Amino acid sequence: MTLPFTDDGRPGAEVPLLNIANVLTVLRILLVPVFVALFFVSDAQDPWWRVGAFVVFALAMATDYVDGYLARRLGLVTDFGKIADPIADKALMAAAMISLSLVDELFWWVTIVILVREVGITLWRLFGVDHVVAASKGGKLKTVTQTLGVGMLILPLPYWFWPVEWAVIGVALVLTVYTGLDYLVKARQAARAGS
Repeated sequence: MTLPFTDDGRPGAEVPLLNIANVLTVLRILLVPVFVALFFVSDAQDPWWRVGAFVVFALAMATDYVDGYLARRLGLVTDFGKIADPIADKALMAAAMISLSLVDELFWWVTIVILVREVGITLWRLFGVDHVVAASKGGKLKTVTQTLGVGMLILPLPYWFWPVEWAVIGVALVLTVYTGLDYLVKARQAARAGS
């Protein structure tokens, strides 16, 4: 991918496919099976393996922020990154939520609602249905609450902490549905304005 101009107005250089932002994206994808393997050691009942799974999950989610920041800050945006980054994000969240549902620690309907929204909007963006609109602050808050809620469910926290975990999951669920509908409405409005 060639950037048209640099910050000082000179013609841009071609962005190499092998750059730190893309490496972090690929690392996040590679951490998905590592997370699943750690989570299911001893049928997901061993607390130390659960902590290990959480560490991998948290590390992988942190790379989501870092690779996006570096890509924008250093001008390392590539077509590969645009496609691979959302796939990596959704693969990790899907793996965590499905794993929790398989051991009856997250209701399947919650997992399905969240994943249908996430995959649907990701496909919408990738294939450019109607108009693509920028992510909102609500979308970023949705990601934070999803990550926090799922992360707490992965950790072997005491039972008395259950109401806090489910309160966060509840907020994440509401934000997920709301921001998904909001995105679709704004995309349709942008399409009408464009036509």
